[in-house]
Amino acid sequence: MVELKRSYEECRRQRLEENKKRMEELNIGKLALALKASSTPKSSPAKQVKRPRVSLDVSSVPVRRSSRTANKPPPNYKEVPIEPLGSLRRSYRRGSLLSRFYASDGARQDAIERAEQLESDLGSDFPTFLKPMLQSHVSGGFWLGLPVYFCKEHLPDEDEMITLVDEDEDEFPTKYLAEKNGLSGGWRGFAIDHELVDGDALVFQLINPTTFKVYIIRASELPYDEDKDKDSDASKLDNEDKDKDSDASKLYNEDKDKDSDASQLDGIAKRTRASRKRSL
Repeated sequence: MVELKRSYEECRRQRLEENKKRMEELNIGKLALALKASSTPKSSPAKQVKRPRVSLDVSSVPVRRSSRTANKPPPNYKEVPIEPLGSLRRSYRRGSLLSRFYASDGARQDAIERAEQLESDLGSDFPTFLKPMLQSHVSGGFWLGLPVYFCKEHLPDEDEMITLVDEDEDEFPTKYLAEKNGLSGGWRGFAIDHELVDGDALVFQLINPTTFKVYIIRASELPYDEDKDKDSDASKLDNEDKDKDSDASKLYNEDKDKDSDASQLDGIAKRTRASRKRSL
């Protein structure tokens, strides 16, 4: 056991001596000393002092410009306030919900019938269609949807400006939306300028590919003959009422006469009964 320990120690000493010799051959010790001597502690970047920046006067530096603009005055980049332009669109005031006109069913149907008659009188030289007005057409959103069949047959396939010409030959440009088959921009101005209300009926006549002649039939208007008939009917009703009142007054007078006759008879009967009692 003792011999094994000695052999181990001898091997260890022998290995150490060999390693020392190798290190001396490679000059590792000298290199380590040289590195220690040459190495200096580096300052951390956080502790570095920032140098103040020198502000450069821009006016003293010549501006690099193209030869094409060298003789022109330098541009001015200062913000200049611009005066607001006047509104190019007409301004319309929205009406309140309380001031809206709601047509009765009779007035609406009457306007449609008269518009159909006008449409038939226009003939078939130009394509036409009839459009009764609703609240959404003449208030709120002011969107006018056109018949799909008419748009597909006669109107452009893309968005286009369409002119509406009224009966006074005044023109109103409107924006036609092909995908939605309706009039958007400009229709509001036409509706307000002509005071269109719920129940009115409009006849559109396409006089050229982008121009409509528009005829307006008012729901509140009635033809002259119908006014006369209605006035005569009203006078007849007044006369009938007067006759009824006169008949009622006659009946009242007759009842009064009957009451007076009955009171006279009652008086006579009372007197006869009293005379009989006295005679007894």
